[in-house]
Amino acid sequence: MAESRENKTKATDASVDDYLDARASEEQRADCARLMALLARVTRQPPKMWGPSIVGYGSYRYTYESGRTGEICLAGFAIRGREIVVYLSAEGEAQKSLLARVGRHRMGKSCFYFKRLADLDERVLEQLVRGSIAEVRLRYGEDCGA
Repeated sequence: MAESRENKTKATDASVDDYLDARASEEQRADCARLMALLARVTRQPPKMWGPSIVGYGSYRYTYESGRTGEICLAGFAIRGREIVVYLSAEGEAQKSLLARVGRHRMGKSCFYFKRLADLDERVLEQLVRGSIAEVRLRYGEDCGA
């Protein structure tokens, strides 16, 4: 039986620029601008706020084994204090290989944390984002929104 609990993180009409102005340091603003260009290039989608703190690109619908369904951004990032987090799937061997080469970061289940973009190989980061989208499409279908 599907859960009826509603997702807290939804696409909103909030301003991405206002979010960045309120949360990002000067260095983070520059990194976010480059990260936004990368995500827009990969997804071919404009940025949109998801909930109060995620800048997301595209979207897809998911269904958990429990039956719970929802919608979330296909790729996105957020500012978390002194770090930036990129939300991505990195479960396959190819993704794990890229993580070993991308540069200084830490990885949670689907959260890729870094302090400054200068610590990363941006080409490898782009491959990680592309690989993440491919993993999501494989899991949830080709009609994902990017």
